[in-house]
Amino acid sequence: MTRRTVAQAFVVFRKELKDWSRDRRSIVSVAFGSLMGPLIVAFMFNTLANRQRQVEDVRIPVVGAAHAPALVDWLRQQAGVEVVEGPADPAESVRTRAEDVVVVLSEDFTEKFAASKPATVRIVADSSSQSTRPKLQRVRGLFQRYNAEIGSLRLMARGVNPVVASPLGIEDVEVSSAQQRAAQILGFIPLFLMVAAFMGGMQISTDATAGERERGSIEALLVNPAPREAIAGGKWLAGTATAGVSVSATAALLLAVFEYIPLQDLGLRFRLGAPELAGTLAAILPFCPVIVAGQMYMATFAKSFKEAQSYISVLLMLLMIPGFAATVYPVASKGWMYFVPLVGQQALMTDVLGDKAPAVVFFVAAGALNMAIAIGLVKATTALLHREKIIFGR
Repeated sequence: MTRRTVAQAFVVFRKELKDWSRDRRSIVSVAFGSLMGPLIVAFMFNTLANRQRQVEDVRIPVVGAAHAPALVDWLRQQAGVEVVEGPADPAESVRTRAEDVVVVLSEDFTEKFAASKPATVRIVADSSSQSTRPKLQRVRGLFQRYNAEIGSLRLMARGVNPVVASPLGIEDVEVSSAQQRAAQILGFIPLFLMVAAFMGGMQISTDATAGERERGSIEALLVNPAPREAIAGGKWLAGTATAGVSVSATAALLLAVFEYIPLQDLGLRFRLGAPELAGTLAAILPFCPVIVAGQMYMATFAKSFKEAQSYISVLLMLLMIPGFAATVYPVASKGWMYFVPLVGQQALMTDVLGDKAPAVVFFVAAGALNMAIAIGLVKATTALLHREKIIFGR
């Protein structure tokens, strides 16, 4: 590519960015792609944290409290526990969501308890309700603790050391850091960044190709004394720029959001600071040219803007598969992953967020590979612009 061709490509680049900045729909598209991920993360984690805080102060309706006064007194002594009279029909009360959890003590509780026989405690709950599960786990944990305490006291009363009932002393040895464990749980963050790159470049990619065909302006554009590669290259650079802006904005918003999300209430310790932000951008920004080049190539086949969107939606589904797979089936990063487009970006970002900084050579290799693929796709789009069926077919 000659110097003149490069200069002409930048003329097209400036023209496309100017047209994009004048289109309100384009601005809304990039803004939506940038805000979607951070807003979802903020809403989801704040909701989970609120539920977790609500579980700390649990209200337990008990049916038949008079049958086990010692147990009820023990429950009342626990921090954040309020024991109230249970409803007449526990199952119906839970089914209609009047109560989340109801405890039912059997009438023969005192008799069996005094005889050192298992006394029945029924916990009525609807485990299909997301809001019920944390409270159910808390209530169940309380009774398990009471069960262990009474069991130990009974053994001691019979002159038996309670340690005899625990033949194994199990100790967990955790070799991963809190940051690494949190990164596995927050593995959807790279997916949001990839979607931001996709949404950021989609408007220019489709409007500059399928939109030109639909409006009939592609013929006038190609009549200009500029080579096809300069036209395709300028459009590609403009789309890459908006995709990069969208990704950077999303990453900055995520950084701001994680400053205010109470992750400690969920038992997570996660740091998303400037080093993690820089590493994440170093991993995802080189993928923006590939996304935009792929969008342009597919959209060039379309005769209208809507048709191009239907084609590109398939590309979006392919883009999301590795992200969903990494979230559902998290695996350790392997050396070969860094050299596979899309998978390499997912592995790099997961390592960076998990405080396992990959070697610089992996960032360089992934970036060079993505750029090579992007240039190949731009050349393929340039070849399409030489076809009469593409130029005149509407």
